[in-house]
Amino acid sequence: MSRSSLLFSTLFLSALCAVRATPLDSSVRIENALSWADSTRDSVYRDEVRPHWLPDGERFWYEVSIAPGKREYVLVNATDGALRRADTSPELGLPPAPETRTSEMKLSRRTPRSHGTGPATAIEFTNTTAGPVRLFWVDHAGDRQPYDTIAAGARLRRETYEGHVWLVADASGQTLGVLEANDTRQHLLVEGPAAPPPPRDSASRPPDRSPDGRWELRWVDNNVVLHPTGPDASGADLRVTSDGTAERPYVGPAAWAPDARAFVLTRLTRVPVRQITLVDSSPSGQLPPRTRQLDYIKPGDPLPDPTPILVKLTADPATPFTVRAIDRDLCPTFFTTDGRLNYRWSADGREVYFDYNQRGHQLYRILALDAASAAVRTVVEETSRTFIDYTNKTWREWLPGDRQLLWISERDGHAHLWLYDVAGQAAPRQLTRGEWVVRKVETVDATRGQIWFYAGGVRPGEDPYYLHLCRVNFDGSGFIRLTEGEGTHHVVWSPDRRWFVDTWSRVDLPPVTELRRGDTGALIATLERADASALFATGWSAPERFSAPGRDGHSPIYGVIIRPPGFDPTRHYPVVEEVYAGPQDAFAPKAFSLLPRQQAMARLGYVVVQADGMGTNHRGRAFHSVAWKNLQDAGFPDRIAWLRAAAAARPGLDLSRVGIYGGSAGGQSAMRALLDHSDFYSVAFADCGCHDNRMDKIWWNEQWLGWPLDGSYVAASNLEDAAKLRGRLFLMVGEQDTNVDPASTLQVVERLVRAGKDFEFLRLPGVGHSAAESAPGKRRRLDFFIRNLPPEINR
Repeated sequence: MSRSSLLFSTLFLSALCAVRATPLDSSVRIENALSWADSTRDSVYRDEVRPHWLPDGERFWYEVSIAPGKREYVLVNATDGALRRADTSPELGLPPAPETRTSEMKLSRRTPRSHGTGPATAIEFTNTTAGPVRLFWVDHAGDRQPYDTIAAGARLRRETYEGHVWLVADASGQTLGVLEANDTRQHLLVEGPAAPPPPRDSASRPPDRSPDGRWELRWVDNNVVLHPTGPDASGADLRVTSDGTAERPYVGPAAWAPDARAFVLTRLTRVPVRQITLVDSSPSGQLPPRTRQLDYIKPGDPLPDPTPILVKLTADPATPFTVRAIDRDLCPTFFTTDGRLNYRWSADGREVYFDYNQRGHQLYRILALDAASAAVRTVVEETSRTFIDYTNKTWREWLPGDRQLLWISERDGHAHLWLYDVAGQAAPRQLTRGEWVVRKVETVDATRGQIWFYAGGVRPGEDPYYLHLCRVNFDGSGFIRLTEGEGTHHVVWSPDRRWFVDTWSRVDLPPVTELRRGDTGALIATLERADASALFATGWSAPERFSAPGRDGHSPIYGVIIRPPGFDPTRHYPVVEEVYAGPQDAFAPKAFSLLPRQQAMARLGYVVVQADGMGTNHRGRAFHSVAWKNLQDAGFPDRIAWLRAAAAARPGLDLSRVGIYGGSAGGQSAMRALLDHSDFYSVAFADCGCHDNRMDKIWWNEQWLGWPLDGSYVAASNLEDAAKLRGRLFLMVGEQDTNVDPASTLQVVERLVRAGKDFEFLRLPGVGHSAAESAPGKRRRLDFFIRNLPPEINR
């Protein structure tokens, strides 16, 4: 048999194996587990509080779900914490929800689509037209999904989620109005069609106008032209550049100095952009397959090279401007995929600032270009022997006047706040310090000289991933933690920031919502304690928090253990790990959530676990840097040590039967478990894995593995190590995946075939990234584990 015939036969047999029917009892159990997980969605009450402040600034109200289809309205006096509760808002004297009229709406040319699924909310619709109207949910793909028909004169309350988009149409299908759900009370009065979208604007792009209104920058044939404008405009256009070409154009965005005497733009050296081809094997509306090309830059590909250009206007009619390219000594190798730079002028117009992220991600600078001399100097410089986490830790805030700059740095080993003197006359001042990390800046108040931020690890003895709100002064004094309660916190402020509403929870504690003082964090009132009794009555199993030392014997690893309903510690349950070990974040759940994917797996008789090992984020630079040029590590030594400690301390976990699943980078790790740790893991389900980092998108992979490409890319490659496979593997991919090139999975398939390895493989037509989270993907994942890692009930 030829090699090509062998490949075809193996793929065919694998596909048959992947889609073959399961025993009836297993199929029923899978469907029951999935439908049960979905049914738990609306079984927690009093868990979401959105304050609506009244004009007096001292009272607010909220509505909260207290039972299926039943809500309660609460009026709160923030000064003393007094609460009044009622079944309807009029009982509390609250004003009605403001009305939005469809006839006053303006439709866009493209109907917006739902984005994300935020907290629960509701919209009221009143139909004042003479006939019925139909209500559609515009899903995340932009398709209309029919929901309700509202009779003439009728009123409907539609429960929904923040970020979901709703469209009202008449009987003929004409759009009457479109509304996106948010966190406020919304009432849509349907009483006429919305205004049609405006005609298309024929202009290719808006002009870059000078602050004094005298000039516009226009981009013509890869060059830039100054066009006089304003009421006193006269004279011809001034051609600023003439040597721009398609390969080396002058491009925006441009930035004018505040005094309009200079501007800066970019001269770009373009490079060919790699494209990948996606095949839609089963397109809607036609029988033959359809292909499409997608720009997709991969590690090692050439990148566009931008050079900042300073243009200064003069009063000399003979030489009305000067054009000067900056010296590149401090910025020789930009990392940018589109070649565009964002410029910021100082308030006095003496300098313009821009970022330099050096390819390889071991050097990051904020640079200052002097408008008078075109000299370039360094304002901020970060260096690392491993990597700089530029996607998460290059936050900054320019203070009024641009003389000072707030910045986040890991230079002492942890992400902390620093204050820079922009002119460089004083050394940077560290504002926060300690064995904890600043996770997110919430607010900067330059007038009061204070910063509010979320921090992890700041409360002694807690899981270091829990977020707490803190405050510090610009001089580093006055540090205070404003939240209490062992859990992860999210706050919503009153308009004048005298008070805040704090909602906190843990995986094993439903949300608690409190009202606290903004200055001290002192507790004023507990507003709600979520009621999860209906959820627990379904058999839902609360995760157990568990920590144990990792590979080094002392660094705590934090994770969760989810047991099956009716767990019996005298029995032995197979363990299934959910893995995602990407260095960009941490992933084990911390806040209370339903965890339907993990709960469905547990319901079938598995103990499901998830933990964050070394190489993941938010534990300091040393912990994070384990991932550098070492993605194949994926924290396995830590999580295996954690699992062994869990099994020793918690009876019922059978470590002779351990499986693993994950998607994207988690898919890469799931397969890696059977390549490097088959003595511990025996079964793996890998969805849409970036199995060879040379095949994946550039930004994610060069950040952790560096540039130029070296042996670390080979060492992390499941493709190169495919012949090491031991155990039972299922590979899944969506053929329309635009996140991870589907060819990454297909190349692993080919290499496994060449090595004579048995495995299962399913390519889902018409499905994108995270194919395993589609309906057929979910079923196939559970089926695979039942067949290859059967729980006791199936043995």
